[in-house]
Amino acid sequence: MGATAQVPLEGGAADGGVVTVELDAHGRPPLVHPHLGDGGLAKAEMYELESVLDDGPPWVYRWRGPAS
Repeated sequence: MGATAQVPLEGGAADGGVVTVELDAHGRPPLVHPHLGDGGLAKAEMYELESVLDDGPPWVYRWRGPAS
């Protein structure tokens, strides 16, 4: 396993949680994080990566929410 980072989750059912993700070759987390609940992958809540400061750490996964 390569380098990892802990990224907080904001919004949705997992609000306040933290996930550990593997960083890519450029030192960035995956662009999306599917948070699995009781409904499995089909009903996973999707979180999108955002950078808190410009283009680097710290990062946060923000809940995408339902399509409107």
